[in-house]
Amino acid sequence: MSDNNETPKQPTPPKRPASSTGKQPKLPSSYYNAISLTGAAMAALSLALILFLYALERFGSHTSSPYVGIIAFVILPVFLIIGLALGAFGALRQQRRRKLGLGHTERLPRIDLNDPTHLRGTVLVGGGFLLFLALSAFGSYQAYEYTESDKFCGTTCHTVMKPEYTAFNNSPHQRVGCVKCHIGEGAEWYVRSKMSGAYQVYSVIFNKYSKPIETPIRNLRPSRDTCEQCHWPEHFTGQKMKTFDYYGREEGNTHWSLKLLMKIGSGGGTGEPAHGIHWHTVNTINYVAADDRRLEIPWVKFTGKDGREKIYRSTEAEMTDADAATKEQRLMDCIDCHNRPTHHYLPPSRLVNRDIANGLIAQDLPGIKSLLVGLMEATYKTEDEALEAIEVGTHKFYDENHPEVARARVGEIEMAIVRAQTLFKTNIFPEMGVSWRGFPDHIGHLTTPGCFRCHDGKHQTEDGEVLPRDCDLCHTIVSQVRKTGEEVVSLESVEYVHPEDIGDEWKTTNCNECHGQ
Repeated sequence: MSDNNETPKQPTPPKRPASSTGKQPKLPSSYYNAISLTGAAMAALSLALILFLYALERFGSHTSSPYVGIIAFVILPVFLIIGLALGAFGALRQQRRRKLGLGHTERLPRIDLNDPTHLRGTVLVGGGFLLFLALSAFGSYQAYEYTESDKFCGTTCHTVMKPEYTAFNNSPHQRVGCVKCHIGEGAEWYVRSKMSGAYQVYSVIFNKYSKPIETPIRNLRPSRDTCEQCHWPEHFTGQKMKTFDYYGREEGNTHWSLKLLMKIGSGGGTGEPAHGIHWHTVNTINYVAADDRRLEIPWVKFTGKDGREKIYRSTEAEMTDADAATKEQRLMDCIDCHNRPTHHYLPPSRLVNRDIANGLIAQDLPGIKSLLVGLMEATYKTEDEALEAIEVGTHKFYDENHPEVARARVGEIEMAIVRAQTLFKTNIFPEMGVSWRGFPDHIGHLTTPGCFRCHDGKHQTEDGEVLPRDCDLCHTIVSQVRKTGEEVVSLESVEYVHPEDIGDEWKTTNCNECHGQ
């Protein structure tokens, strides 16, 4: 038979590359390329690090940083996905090139360490890679440490947080890191907190954030996971004496004061029954708020240890149990009263009272209380405008109304100006629209509804039981220095007398309706 009648030979398909032992590799030949192997190495390393950090988070010390979560559950998964994608891309690329008849490499490069050239190249590349890993690890750790710092939270990426950062640095919690309260321990709440703040990041980048920045009440972690790691309510006990100094707005800045024995009480952890203010911390109290800031609370439910329930409804609001069932029923905890534990923005009247009582502002400067409070409460567009207005306004007042004081007491007037400017800078932020007006403090009841949100004498059950409005529930007035200079003292409780003659109006009208303006 001639050669022309022979059957044409079919091309032989490429063989899978054999290993050094002569065995066929376990994976398809298209996987053996530099891109796929690089992706596989990246994915394997990322997975190993994720498992290691998860074990560290799960079984390690409770003092581990909240920011371990960002590495283990945010950054490394990105590299894991990239590695897997590279592996798939490399394999598909090899298959496509084979179909198109293009050159493709499916054999691994060989490194012969007996060859001096190969040896030098391996040492050089390997050493450089190890050095790169060491420097990357050091840099990553430094970046991680910095992102954990209060400075990062308050200044670097959150310049709009100037009010919060300033208040934080002037608070009793200055040495407690931001992440300790805002995130706490564990990866779950880290991820949740960052997810809830994702829109805020977008807002900062594109200058779409609100002014002021809203307090994220709904996203806060329960206080038992944060506050109660240091403050243990079951073991609160006793009473605490507090003195409050006030000065009138007339020219003489008349002084009067109160000494209150605060009934801190106990959560019942010391063997005695729960009582006093912190009785609320160990009893089950749910409530429904009618507004986002939780200033109006029309519905309250108390559940006793025996399972009995009492529901108190405000007589000034129409809210049935069916209505309450459709709304958020919040379990009362520390934050419902201590809602400004760190970021305090105090009203000017309280700030000036405190400075006069501490001798930082001269009490006998005519009209100084009313003057400084009026200047600080005015509306300004910028901080610089406010500081200038305080200085100019103070000098103008004394030059026009008390020229002899302006000449004789220059130092005390300057000191009053400096203090007022300092108080303004640390409590009022015009550019961000932040002041005490928009951030009420629920402790007390002078400038905000506070306790009277529930204890207003208007919340009652169907059978007529009323949440009392009795001041002695929380404190006993053991002393009152009245404007006449008379001091009245009683360990049983002094009958309060309002500094201004308003009759019994103060008994039925909440304090904040006058003082909270």
